Amino acid sequence: MNLPQHIAIIPDGNRRWAKKKGLPSFFGHRRGAQTAEKIIKAAISDLKIPYFTFWGCSIDNVVKRPKTEVNFLFKLFESNFKKLLKDKDIEKNKVKINVFGRWQEIFPKSLNNTIKEVIEKTEDYYNHQLTFLMAYSGVDEMTSAIQRIAELRIKNSGLKIDEKLIKNNLWTKNLPAIDLIIRTGGESHLSSGFMMWDIADAHLHFTETLWPDFFVEKFKEVLADFGKIERRFGK
Repeated sequence: MNLPQHIAIIPDGNRRWAKKKGLPSFFGHRRGAQTAEKIIKAAISDLKIPYFTFWGCSIDNVVKRPKTEVNFLFKLFESNFKKLLKDKDIEKNKVKINVFGRWQEIFPKSLNNTIKEVIEKTEDYYNHQLTFLMAYSGVDEMTSAIQRIAELRIKNSGLKIDEKLIKNNLWTKNLPAIDLIIRTGGESHLSSGFMMWDIADAHLHFTETLWPDFFVEKFKEVLADFGKIERRFGK
């Protein structure tokens, strides 16, 4: 199978999944976290995908939603990052974990410390890169890059602004371009300028399946469909 080298997932539908079942949103988030764990394991341990990016939450998800829901998300995030600390597959497969976004400014101290511990533990691993976007916005990432470039230009008026310079000032500077984006939940659009620089030539897959029901079998079906595509890159 012709597998993508870099997959990014926008996992939409946790709250709608819970609502359809007459349950509070917490149940959807918890089930969604379980789905994420299974998909990540399949991607890295089974399929050996080199780069896997997962959008954990946007800035709005943790700023605009009810406090009780956000606090539950923080606890859920911390629980799952603690699992990563003990995950033998992460060590066995030498998976470097990245976390990009405004999490250090927004998340509580205990969660921040756990995330930092995961990053530090895996910083020298080299076989795979597992990236979590937390309190993330692509518009925010691009704005930050432009601000840094503007500062560099002030110091060096002869600075050449090209594709390489832009990429090198993104949070995702060490990640390759995305080959495949999967968005669950039935909404066929991207949000918040999602990784706008890195998705220039990405294949987009939208599915009606809500994230908690996006089983490993469905994930592999998407990859099989991707393998049949002839990517021409404008040729």
